Amino acid sequence: MGVAIRTAGAADRELIVRLLDTAFQDDPVSGWVFPEAEHRREKHPALMAAFTDIVLAEGRIDVTEDGTACALWLSVPAGHQDDEDGPAQVRAAVDPENERVEVIGRLTAGIHPADRAHEYLWMIGVAPGRQGEGLGTALITAVLDRCDREGLPAYLEASSARSRSLYERLGYALLDRPLDLPDGPQMWPMWREPKG
Repeated sequence: MGVAIRTAGAADRELIVRLLDTAFQDDPVSGWVFPEAEHRREKHPALMAAFTDIVLAEGRIDVTEDGTACALWLSVPAGHQDDEDGPAQVRAAVDPENERVEVIGRLTAGIHPADRAHEYLWMIGVAPGRQGEGLGTALITAVLDRCDREGLPAYLEASSARSRSLYERLGYALLDRPLDLPDGPQMWPMWREPKG
């Protein structure tokens, strides 16, 4: 039985924000950005909304037909340079007093490969009650199959050891070395060469 996937549009914004907020509340990187649980519950949805808005404007969001999983993708051209003001703008919109909102954006931009065009999996979220059912794999595989046909690599940053294992099973490998967040967890930049 396959997983029905569709492209999300502006009308799906609140669904995507809620889904990402729920899926990442207990993520190690979200816990680092917002160390206090009550503050995280208050501000985390705004960060997920900022990410959703960026990808709705510049990329593509795939969502399962039942709305329990989504993947945020950007097609990155060779030589792409991230907007230097982007992390500061996100911080100002989400949580101006929290420098970690900006730091995480600057650190991940600093390790993002720019020499080759690729598909960038910015985030993938699965509702907590549906994790482990293959929904995330279905969302990723749909894009990786296209990458293989087109000879296009793919990139992501894994935010947990569990997600890193999933990505390794899908053909991603550690690109360089882990990114150590200041006084926080590691993230793993991962690259996948096209198959076939």
